[in-house]
Amino acid sequence: MGPMRRFVAVIAVLFAAPALLAEPVSAEPVHGISMHGMPALPPDYKNFPYVNPNVKKGGKIVYGVVGTFDNLNPFILKSMRTTARGMWDPVFGNMMYETLMTRSSDEPFTLYGLLAESVEWDDNRSFVQFNLNPKAMWSDGKPVTPEDVIFSFELMRDKGRIPFSTRLKPVEKMEKVGERGVRFTLNKIADREFPLILATAAPILPKHDINPDTFDRTTLKPPVGSGPYKVKSISPGERIIYERRSDYWGQNLPSKIGFDNYDQIAVEYFLEDNTLFEAFKKGVVDIYPDGSPTHWDRAYDFPAVQNGQITKDAFKAQLPTGMLGFVFNLRRPIFSDVNVRAGLSLAFDFEWANKNLFEGAYTRTESLWQNSPLTSLGKPADERELRILGPIKDKIEPAVLDGSYSLPKTDGSGADRKVLREAVDLLKKAGYTIKSGKMSNASGRPLAFELMSQTPDQEKLAIAYQRTLKLIGVDMSIRTVDDAQYQARSGNFDYDMIIKAYPASLSPGIEQVNRWGSSSRKAEGSFNFAGTADPGIDKLIETMTTVRSLEDFEATVRAYDRLLISGHYMVPLYHIPEQRVARRSYIGYPEKLPLYGYQLNTWWDKRAQ
Repeated sequence: MGPMRRFVAVIAVLFAAPALLAEPVSAEPVHGISMHGMPALPPDYKNFPYVNPNVKKGGKIVYGVVGTFDNLNPFILKSMRTTARGMWDPVFGNMMYETLMTRSSDEPFTLYGLLAESVEWDDNRSFVQFNLNPKAMWSDGKPVTPEDVIFSFELMRDKGRIPFSTRLKPVEKMEKVGERGVRFTLNKIADREFPLILATAAPILPKHDINPDTFDRTTLKPPVGSGPYKVKSISPGERIIYERRSDYWGQNLPSKIGFDNYDQIAVEYFLEDNTLFEAFKKGVVDIYPDGSPTHWDRAYDFPAVQNGQITKDAFKAQLPTGMLGFVFNLRRPIFSDVNVRAGLSLAFDFEWANKNLFEGAYTRTESLWQNSPLTSLGKPADERELRILGPIKDKIEPAVLDGSYSLPKTDGSGADRKVLREAVDLLKKAGYTIKSGKMSNASGRPLAFELMSQTPDQEKLAIAYQRTLKLIGVDMSIRTVDDAQYQARSGNFDYDMIIKAYPASLSPGIEQVNRWGSSSRKAEGSFNFAGTADPGIDKLIETMTTVRSLEDFEATVRAYDRLLISGHYMVPLYHIPEQRVARRSYIGYPEKLPLYGYQLNTWWDKRAQ
């Protein structure tokens, strides 16, 4: 080759280089993906290990819930808390809508194929591609297409509520690949968890059946879905009945074997829990999850239990406790000082409440990830944690940082002077002193606020807290409201204090933004009930979702746990170590209990013929 020809060849390569570099990264299709490590099940797995693969499908079940409903669209802000249960439901199952992949409840965070039969990504997780199952069909017989996937994400971005409306923020490009593939090329704000969020936390909707202009309005029109059920009948505010589809496309998928076992599922609505329980006793409702130890011990002395028609079961899941508590609304200036929140937290006498209200059945909750490897309790922050924390460690209380933290135990009198003195000292640091029997600041403004409760049990607990606060001059009023008002006011943060539960998983991630992140503080409908907006919290959430090793992940969650504990954003209450459920004895469930506890959508009706 002569000099000129070599020069031309080199120039050709140089000009071709950008095109070569622009070629999309490719990867081998796989059947499942995990946040950390590899999926536990092989590509040829037959079913999840916690189902009965030979179950006889048929029969029916009736669930009961407290509340009301006026809407069948769970993805919009209007009536988001009054959408009929079962449409998009982590407890009863997603009966109407499906995601690209589905989560195994026997692994911390692993997904397997559903609408997508395979998935592709690179080691950096700079992209993820979902390859749709060619058998996937809508309930009207039309195929699920890549166009449906793209339409769904764009519709949620434009018309959906948080968090659905933010799903595309970390996406640089979304495109159809081949006949059945959809590729998401991710931008710099995407973290390592985000491909799994795309796969399992976003519904896929039928483009041909939805008018984008009216999507953000409430509706009672039964939708077209790809899920295993269709709506049979509706009585708004009272009852919704689903009917299993005999033509459901996914009934033989390995990830769906042993699920969706009833021919008919009804959800009955009740105004209060007492009425729901009475309906259960009479046979109107088939299942009653019971979170009250005293109720569990005392309320089942009736004929249906004695003659074996009702059975009580206790399940021991391998989950962290999460946290139930009185939540301070930091949007209220009265709670802006951490010393105020810490002092008010000490005033709750758990020992008195546990002894007098619950017969000693509860354990005090002190960490959001208690009883799991992710908790910070009893574990000093090691070098790895300190490196992850950096300057954030200065916001963490010394006892929390060195692992010696625990909530003080009172003498159970409801008026432990030592503990109340500690509470008063903390309030004094915030500028409050007792004047004429009232805890007041320097300008004479009393420390007073309102707690919004929803049920008689919550009100009973609040009264115990109110009584102890009164001993140190703090005036807490209690307002118990009906379900509709409670949902409305909690949705727009119209309260001083509220009682809320924060469930915890073994793989916390992006959902923490919606609970504690700065971006969710002002977003109506978010779960940021405390109104937190802390750069340290944001930083640790970001780290949690970007670290690669399991060791770094666990260290980050422990650091995050320490920061939330030190922020005193809620008065921690209690937990029970078991999941307790009463059921009609003709309702059966699998022998194996998965990591995350019992799964109602794997249960069945023994009467099925």
